[in-house]
Amino acid sequence: MTSQIEYLPILLFLGVALGISVLFVFLPMGVSRLTGTHNPTVDKLTEYECGFPAFEDSRSQFDVRFYLVAILFIIFDLEAAFLFPWAVSLEQIGWAGWLTMMVFLFELIIGFAYAWKVGALEWE
Repeated sequence: MTSQIEYLPILLFLGVALGISVLFVFLPMGVSRLTGTHNPTVDKLTEYECGFPAFEDSRSQFDVRFYLVAILFIIFDLEAAFLFPWAVSLEQIGWAGWLTMMVFLFELIIGFAYAWKVGALEWE
């Protein structure tokens, strides 16, 4: 039967992590209020993530380019996610792995060139 004292390091670790997390969240907010840099304005409080106000009619139409940019970001972000493990294991996978990655990168470059040519990256 294990004693509960064996769980003490885990609880200490969680306590320290929680304390540091709280410190990193609330300390900058408190310092900004004390130093006078906390100055919310209308421009600072407006939404900026999606490009249109969040609390409008749910049936209003908006530009599909927001989704297109998000999909392109995910595609090219996954490229980086595949490149790091490939680079680390390149010595073990040899020429076959290198050639496979070059084909993968070539396909991504073709896709990027196509997106660029059709104007998917243009913003008005």
